[in-house]
Amino acid sequence: MFDKSIFDTELRKLDAYAESGYFLALHIRFTSPLMFFQTYKQDWIEHYSSNGYVLRDPMTAWSFSTTGTTRWSNRRVPDPFGIFKEAKKFGLNYGMTASCGPILSRTVCSIARSDREFEDGEMAEVAVLVQRLHDMAEPTTRLTKAQHEALKAIADGHRHAAAAAMLGISESALKLRLASARDRLMARTTAEAIQRAKDYNLL
Repeated sequence: MFDKSIFDTELRKLDAYAESGYFLALHIRFTSPLMFFQTYKQDWIEHYSSNGYVLRDPMTAWSFSTTGTTRWSNRRVPDPFGIFKEAKKFGLNYGMTASCGPILSRTVCSIARSDREFEDGEMAEVAVLVQRLHDMAEPTTRLTKAQHEALKAIADGHRHAAAAAMLGISESALKLRLASARDRLMARTTAEAIQRAKDYNLL
């Protein structure tokens, strides 16, 4: 069962390595991650997004072609659009990327520094941490009967009162079931939980 407090404690450990911020996408499926975190400065985030760099980022291609770790300075990783040069204008002078998990549920983490290259030992530690976060965020493979019924009722278009009446429970009980389903699916909203349940063929 996913424990958010333990996950958050592990996630905060990335801060010790990411002097200039990080990007973490967990369990990327159909181009969308199950969970996503980013601590880069806002000006770089906006510049990266407005220029559509994600499709041209050399680390995107590298991450989906292999697993392990690499430095951004790796000369065997081509950067035809000069994105690393652009990143340096925003203080992201050095970086590393870690990639793990199967191709259909890949986790990618990029971390930046302004002052120096990452040491081999640090990269190995980050790889272990990213793998741990990947394992902790593994998507659920099942819902309880109560969670399934509650989500399906809402997915079918019923409002809370009608869904509760249909299931023969109180509206507050329905809300508790929906909340537990959100927790199980690591979703922030019921709509997000419904979409994830569909993605995982649970609804």
